[in-house]
Amino acid sequence: MAEASARKPSRIQQRNRKRILDAALEVFSRHGYRGATLDLIAEEAGLSKPNILYYFGGKEDIHVTLLNQLMETWLDPLDHMDPDGEPLEEILGYVHRKLEMSREFPRESRLFANEILQGAPRMGPHLESDLKPLVDKKTALIRTWIAQGKLADVDPRHLMFSIWATTQHYADFDAQVQVLSDSDTDALDGADTFLDQMFRKLLTP
Repeated sequence: MAEASARKPSRIQQRNRKRILDAALEVFSRHGYRGATLDLIAEEAGLSKPNILYYFGGKEDIHVTLLNQLMETWLDPLDHMDPDGEPLEEILGYVHRKLEMSREFPRESRLFANEILQGAPRMGPHLESDLKPLVDKKTALIRTWIAQGKLADVDPRHLMFSIWATTQHYADFDAQVQVLSDSDTDALDGADTFLDQMFRKLLTP
């Protein structure tokens, strides 16, 4: 017990790790993996480069840690699609949760997008072991709802891709969205109403 306690990171160590990861999230989401450097992360964190290397083995170690933390957050809304719920509302609820994630976690969304654009070199195993089985399970559920006449006949996988594309766009292309949107309104507020109407019309039998 004493040995386990001795291995437990101190509050300062926990705080510094969090500080480094938050700084790295900012740097990776802004510059991508290739453009990010330990010097940029250290500068953003307000720590020295040797201090960064005390906590992490290098840039890839930090990046993989962030991706591992992200996966659980990313999969949670899809995992909570309830088989016993009202099908249309379950899917629309998923759309709204994904859009809210673009509001709350824009840097995480860009981190994920940058990794996928590079061919998922560090996240590939997670896509195979975590994301694919969950998507397989939920698309099978959607097919069941369609067969029961509760949803319009659409391709469940393309439906999923469309939900991701339309919701994550607001985080991944934020600079473009801000330029093109009406400056007096919140683009995401308008998106919420528009996407609800679009998917409701598409999915209503």
